[in-house]
Amino acid sequence: MARIVQKFGGTSVADLDRIRVVAEKVKAEVDRGNQVATVVSAMAGETDRLVGLCRGVTPLHDAREYDTVVSAGEQVTSGLLAMALQTLGVPARSWLGWQIPIATDEVHGKARITGVEATELARRLEEGEVAVVAGFQGVSPRRRIGTLGRGGSDTSAVALAAALRADRCDIYTDVDGVYTADPRIVRRARKLTKITYEEMLEMASLGAKVLQTRSVEMAMKHGVPLRVLSSFADGPGTLVVDEDEIVEQEIVSGIAYSRDEAKVTVVGVPDRPGVAASVFGPLADAGINVDMIVQNVSEDGQATDVTFTVSKAELAPTVALLEAQRGALGYRHLRPDENVVKLSVIGMGMRSHAGVAKRMFSALAENGINIQVISTSEIKISVLVAEQYLELAVRALHAAYGLDAE
Repeated sequence: MARIVQKFGGTSVADLDRIRVVAEKVKAEVDRGNQVATVVSAMAGETDRLVGLCRGVTPLHDAREYDTVVSAGEQVTSGLLAMALQTLGVPARSWLGWQIPIATDEVHGKARITGVEATELARRLEEGEVAVVAGFQGVSPRRRIGTLGRGGSDTSAVALAAALRADRCDIYTDVDGVYTADPRIVRRARKLTKITYEEMLEMASLGAKVLQTRSVEMAMKHGVPLRVLSSFADGPGTLVVDEDEIVEQEIVSGIAYSRDEAKVTVVGVPDRPGVAASVFGPLADAGINVDMIVQNVSEDGQATDVTFTVSKAELAPTVALLEAQRGALGYRHLRPDENVVKLSVIGMGMRSHAGVAKRMFSALAENGINIQVISTSEIKISVLVAEQYLELAVRALHAAYGLDAE
């Protein structure tokens, strides 16, 4: 007997017919003799509808009341799936975040989980009852509902799996695993049998939408084996595991991209000690997250240019803040640009192989694609290029690293 946590996303529970299909999948796991806890998202489009209602009342809403409203979607789904399981003869009950409880901090709208008290839930599993848990939510220290932000049901599932000491956490979604690149762009992309936590974390943070970043972080921290598989087709999916569970590492495991990038160049900043702090300090104080950064070499020792990236949603407030600081910073002008994308090559094998960057830069140069900004880590290289070259660049890099399916 194994203890399994399953998570079904919004497209998997989009309507009653799909909820019935999910119930059959849960029953199949129960019929194998396993204990099952199932975490569900809101039905597809429901969270957006609830967010729209909040904004329709007031754009400056109380974050605590916002969480009360937007968490309702998962409550509906959990109740419906519990009913569907009961009609199949499977003992089941729904659990909301506060009933378990899943404890969160007080950062409403993007709360972090601080603990899970799963003793009673585990006892029910031992008795053969399926737990259907509303994802995306918990309870704050002041006993208010707290939501975990977009994709938070993935994090709910992993946190629950860790608390229950589950043998595996299965993430059911609308794709059948993790691919070497977006198959909508690269027709010859391959589905990976296994991928390491570190690689999956980089891919999630760099634009791959298969798993939420925080869920991968939590799985890696607590050693929770993850499996990504499809709600709509049978198949083994992709396992997310420790590095030592993969016999031989590919040099590069995948190509990721993000369209949610905007570039800002601060032209003519005085070249003196502390200039970076004077530019980025106010952005940090405003809660604006800066990603890639490059500072040009000053030719005359008087002025330099600083280029960095932020999310597209934060471009306008970034420009407004820097313009308000122009007198203090002493720069000549700003040059914002939304027409950029970030491309990344990711792989554990990069630690032990030379020439990975050269191959990337050569492949882009051969296709006439100019690199605007570069950043690296131990297992990834990211570059910023003009948005018009996205598909060409992804295909070129996928082929350059030998990732195309035979």
